[in-house]
Amino acid sequence: MAFKSLELDLNQHMKDRRIMTLPNIYLCFPEGKHKALTMSYDDGRRADQRLVEIFNRHGVRGTFHINSGLMGGSDRLTAEEAVALYKGHEVSVHTVSHPTMSRCPMEQIVNEVMEDRKNLEGLLRVPVRGMSYPNGSYNEEIKQLLPHLGIEYARTVQTTRGGFGLPDDWLQWQATCHHNDHLLEHAANFVQLHKKQYLYLMYVWGHSYEFDQDGNWELMERFCEKVGGRENIWYATNIEIVDYMNACKWLKFAASREFVHNPGAASIWLEVDGRIVEIPGGSQVALL
Repeated sequence: MAFKSLELDLNQHMKDRRIMTLPNIYLCFPEGKHKALTMSYDDGRRADQRLVEIFNRHGVRGTFHINSGLMGGSDRLTAEEAVALYKGHEVSVHTVSHPTMSRCPMEQIVNEVMEDRKNLEGLLRVPVRGMSYPNGSYNEEIKQLLPHLGIEYARTVQTTRGGFGLPDDWLQWQATCHHNDHLLEHAANFVQLHKKQYLYLMYVWGHSYEFDQDGNWELMERFCEKVGGRENIWYATNIEIVDYMNACKWLKFAASREFVHNPGAASIWLEVDGRIVEIPGGSQVALL
């Protein structure tokens, strides 16, 4: 009789499963957002002081790629100034001395990247795990080397010219645009994006001293006024985006999609049949 009862329960369970509608699930950025903005500026020049002030005023965040061997030189921030200035943003590798790496022996490349990491980590007391390629110079051999040096992403100087997708290759990360390439037009397009079935990323790169050279600081002021302070945009550093998207891959979904386990430490957000659901780190959450 017990076996018969178990068989009936199982049959009823299978019947219920056949009529159950499984959820439609989308990954989201933090707090259920579907748009993110990040900025990326190279060389650690003194003009970064004005740029960071603009960013901070509008809640915009980004990553600053620093040549530690050139700090304190002509028009360069000192180590002490950099530590104070970049709080709330990310500091990343740009090599010690800014060589054109595709022309250098591998021994030099290893030294340039690792010593820059060590120097910056010694100043900031956080792991430094990303970089931008100095002079935009790299090749496939260099790209394949970087993970062995603790580098998890690297930005190129090529751009998508207005595309708002996430990269297929974090070590060949193309920005949306340089700030002198139709920045306000791209910003207007980005702000208007509304289809929540996609994740959108706007990524702007450049050098802060270019604003002095070109006399167009108002461009960045207008951009940050346009895109800053919006509740539907996640303002993130480069490494925060990499970490979050990698953590999304760690989620363990039931085959039925009825529940999910998050083995990581940080929360991940999902859209489940139109509902925003937070999956806290270390938890299992029912999705039905």
